[in-house]
Amino acid sequence: MPEPLIQLRGINKHFGDRMIYRDLQLDIFPGETLVIMGGSGSGKSTLLRVLMGHVKIDSGQVLIRGRSLDDMDRRELDSWRKSVGVLFQTGALFNSMTLRENLALPVREHTDLDDQTIDLMAQIYLQLVGLREHIDKLPAELSGGMKKRGGLARALMMQPRILFYDEPTAGLDPISTAQIDELIMNLKDKMGTTSVVVTHDMQSAFKLADRLALLFDGKFAAVGSVEYFRTTADPLVRQFIDGRLDGPFVNPSDQCSYKAELLGRKIQEVPHGKKTT
Repeated sequence: MPEPLIQLRGINKHFGDRMIYRDLQLDIFPGETLVIMGGSGSGKSTLLRVLMGHVKIDSGQVLIRGRSLDDMDRRELDSWRKSVGVLFQTGALFNSMTLRENLALPVREHTDLDDQTIDLMAQIYLQLVGLREHIDKLPAELSGGMKKRGGLARALMMQPRILFYDEPTAGLDPISTAQIDELIMNLKDKMGTTSVVVTHDMQSAFKLADRLALLFDGKFAAVGSVEYFRTTADPLVRQFIDGRLDGPFVNPSDQCSYKAELLGRKIQEVPHGKKTT
């Protein structure tokens, strides 16, 4: 195996009293597509922000080619962030800007390239995602799938080595979903990018992934190949993959604490039509 590009070592993170990560461990290898899955609110999207250095962890290390994010100075951290392209859930295009202007913005902000070169790049990447004829349209004039593809084109403008996808097919129809999946696979083949994909879409996950990782209770409960996730008898994996209601993802302790909380209170019965004070 090659040396990991990104390593998570003993990551712990709380938001107030809520535990998000508990001794989280993971390796991400150059050139692979890693799909991260988990229940809603499990910390999948937050993990992308942790990897970018936008969310500070309580303890542990995020290592980029062996160097801790915490040890990077401002210049090194900016360099790391510029090497990563991000496709956000909604595409995150600026509503007041055309596609042309949206794509040009990060390159104008971070490089000294002239306007003609930037405009040529915008046309090339919009052609790649099938939107070149829409280059002067505003986001309001685009469908949901087109906004996602526009967001992906913008993510490519800085020619990143790594791409983070946050729910890239959420809310899309099956044809638009297939288009986004095909784009992600083509980018890997043509550009050799390392991709981290957060998704709930099992069909897309199995199509895209070299490896999958299932986040549960602050840890990666399972990490493995597509074949492993398809065939394992692990009850946690099976419940998530098959969409079963009964299993470890339903936490009995939550119900018990809720009942205890209710039973521990003195409940005042109020006659019909009257209000308590």
